[in-house]
Amino acid sequence: MYSQQSGIDDQRLEAILMEIAQQLIAGGLQEADLDALGCTSIRIEVCPESVQSVLDAGACRVAVQSANAAQLGTLGATIDHTLLKADATAAAVDTLCAEALQYQFASVCVNGTWVKRCAEILAGSGVMTCTVVGFPLGASAPEVKAYEARRAIEDGACEVDMVINVGALKSGDDDFVRRDIGASAEVCHKTGARLKVILETCLLNDEEKVRACRLAREAGADFVKTSTGFSSGGATLEDIALMRRTVGPGMGIKASGGVRDTEGAEAMLAAGATRIGASASIAIVGGTSTP
Repeated sequence: MYSQQSGIDDQRLEAILMEIAQQLIAGGLQEADLDALGCTSIRIEVCPESVQSVLDAGACRVAVQSANAAQLGTLGATIDHTLLKADATAAAVDTLCAEALQYQFASVCVNGTWVKRCAEILAGSGVMTCTVVGFPLGASAPEVKAYEARRAIEDGACEVDMVINVGALKSGDDDFVRRDIGASAEVCHKTGARLKVILETCLLNDEEKVRACRLAREAGADFVKTSTGFSSGGATLEDIALMRRTVGPGMGIKASGGVRDTEGAEAMLAAGATRIGASASIAIVGGTSTP
């Protein structure tokens, strides 16, 4: 088996290959294209040695962008293992990375100051480094968010979770919101990273959630995400389902805030999420719960 030679287990390799397929779909291959070809699935053959060499070079691993993400790999491979507390220490960040390596989570999600440290620890593992910008309020200028994103990517971030300008959205200034998201999306895509847009759904009504999702999609974001975890509420099944109906099958959705056990995570994935943001990641994959 190749996995025995390379150090990648079979499940991890399968997840990487399936994620490549989903990235092609997200990049523009539509269901109509499949129908025209007379097929309902995609078969892609990728040389495993090439995949590993790219990972060893420190490249960002492509991530799942499908409504059926739960079927494409282990539960752990859908989780962004998160530590965004203001008092997080270097030792705590190192532990976060060690846990992510042990359980093969999709990424670690940390504040920008820790990105370089995490990227160095995780290099070649296939576990990505994710960070946040405009966090947690989303009220900084678009240029500031774009700079944060660029600096984080230079330090090794593969994914950037930016907070939408909630006040502008609620004021009806859709053009500003679109430009705000687009500035960070452009930076991310020019440098090979991807952008998740945090809507802070607990502060929005359903009409605003739908509008925010549409603006994020129009501006080129790769994911929409429910919450920062620092406001008055987190992810709900109803919001995930609404977001999935709005963005369609090709865009990623991250359920973040309040997901603390296996049952909750699986329910979010069943509702349409493709990624889970959690600090209780080990409890989720271990079948236990946290208070």
